[in-house]
Amino acid sequence: MKAPIHKNIESQVHTVTVQELREPHFDPNWHFHPHYQLFTVMEGTGKRLIGDSIQTFGPGDTVFLGPDVPHLWRSDPAYFEAGSALGTHGIVVYFQEDFLGKDFLDKPETLSLRQLLGEAKRGIEYRGELREHIRQQLLAFTRSDGLKNIIRLLSLLDLLAHDNSSGQPISSYGYVNTYKVSETERMQKVHNYVLQHFFQEIRLGDVASLAGMTEAAFCRYFKARANKTFIDFVNEIRIGHACKLLLEDKWTIAQIAYDSGFDSLSNFNRNFKKYIGHTPREYKGNY
Repeated sequence: MKAPIHKNIESQVHTVTVQELREPHFDPNWHFHPHYQLFTVMEGTGKRLIGDSIQTFGPGDTVFLGPDVPHLWRSDPAYFEAGSALGTHGIVVYFQEDFLGKDFLDKPETLSLRQLLGEAKRGIEYRGELREHIRQQLLAFTRSDGLKNIIRLLSLLDLLAHDNSSGQPISSYGYVNTYKVSETERMQKVHNYVLQHFFQEIRLGDVASLAGMTEAAFCRYFKARANKTFIDFVNEIRIGHACKLLLEDKWTIAQIAYDSGFDSLSNFNRNFKKYIGHTPREYKGNY
């Protein structure tokens, strides 16, 4: 497996880097980089890990990330199956804080932009009409380049900087990336294992061994880095999967509980209420 790294997205030609991604699945490597990133999912489903947040994603998912925020859009298992006809499509724009010069953000007119870039260090998810506007602008990025894209980015950032309702923070308040590049391979192994086996019993000893640590040391390490316990991490993955199945409305709540890795319906209901704030039946009815 290719070890995840501190991604290098530097372009020697463009100040603003635009990539249109069309692959059988999204990049499965958990990583971070020194760029701001505005990304939208046009096609594809799976689990989204950003900072200390775990959510499911689908077409329309639109996120703005600051530098060095660990992230991963992990496509559902069906995308990795041999002979799968599924595919993913996403558009991403990368830029660095000094893309218009080192003193640009010191200008008094850029106060709201500085605030937006600060908020992006937790990650921001966009919804509603603004999200659709962002998606249309990202599509427009793929059809032009040069100065037009710099002007388009400035206009879009100005719009986001003055938004007061459509953007929601993703990671918890005060979240800081404490990972070192040398540690990403260890956490990649843990993430891969949980995402591939969450619907089964997961033994702490097996995961700790995978990370090359004792159980106690691994629990301390994981909580210090992920800002949550390993058990919470596993349960959030399971609950996210259950939310997706509940909205598909094809299975009973009991079937969803066991398919998501819970050993009993009561355990599933208790954890669902803990993480979502509603019972599975209430969640299904609300949506």
